[in-house]
Amino acid sequence: MEAAAYKLPVPPQGHGAPVTLYFLTGKNYWYQTAFCLWSFAAASKRPLSPTLFDDGSLEKIYIEPIQRIFPSLHVVSAAESLARLDEYLPQNRYPSLRARRLAYPHLKKLLDLHVGQTGYRLQMDSDLLFFKRPDCLLNWYDNPQCPLRAEDIANAYGYPLNMLAELSGYSSVPERVNAGLLGLRSEDFDWDKMEYWCRELLARQGPSYYQEQALLAMLLAGRACIVPDEKQYLIRPEPPEALRCEAVMHHYVAESRRWYYQHNWRRFGVPQNNRKLINSTVS
Repeated sequence: MEAAAYKLPVPPQGHGAPVTLYFLTGKNYWYQTAFCLWSFAAASKRPLSPTLFDDGSLEKIYIEPIQRIFPSLHVVSAAESLARLDEYLPQNRYPSLRARRLAYPHLKKLLDLHVGQTGYRLQMDSDLLFFKRPDCLLNWYDNPQCPLRAEDIANAYGYPLNMLAELSGYSSVPERVNAGLLGLRSEDFDWDKMEYWCRELLARQGPSYYQEQALLAMLLAGRACIVPDEKQYLIRPEPPEALRCEAVMHHYVAESRRWYYQHNWRRFGVPQNNRKLINSTVS
């Protein structure tokens, strides 16, 4: 998959206003980002103007293959993100968020992409593939009025719902929030609250792999959200859908990654019978 990503052709020419998609990516994920972008461009039939946030490992060798097929690509370096954090989220005022970001890189998807920024941003994880036109996402993108978030298969917050509700100040928080597909407005982040929530979660129950989603659940408490159809924007696809690919989108988490790595990336950019290309090594 990584070898093929270097040789992806330019996707079919899209029409209409360009769509800007945001990713946090690096050397371990850049090829997944490339296939996600390629599949979105082909399915949406819209031109793309992607923005990549460097997770600290996004070197030129990984940027160039994506820029070749998406010439309007914009890359925000790790140094730029750090400078913005120092300006808007100084460590002496936000020690919990800044320390947790270093120990828990998932938090960069919230901090680096939104601190000091404005407007709505459609962001996604790299391990997504699109098979049909994502009308829900495009309609939201063209006229965003409220946040958009994916529906998980179960609550994955790492903390009790009642704790999250108490900290948020609401009677409940939205359930099954998944951070793999988000449309958020940067101005809606209250960083003082985020610092408090981060500190309290750590103090009360310690760190969690899912803390990013817990923070999102509290951020979205009390807000109307656009939630794409979970049967079409599918998290952890299982057979037979995992191979039929009849849904709009798959998000390959946990054991569903086998279908991603062994089969479904081959649907995009590279002819299925071109095994020489798929199996070639990068020079």
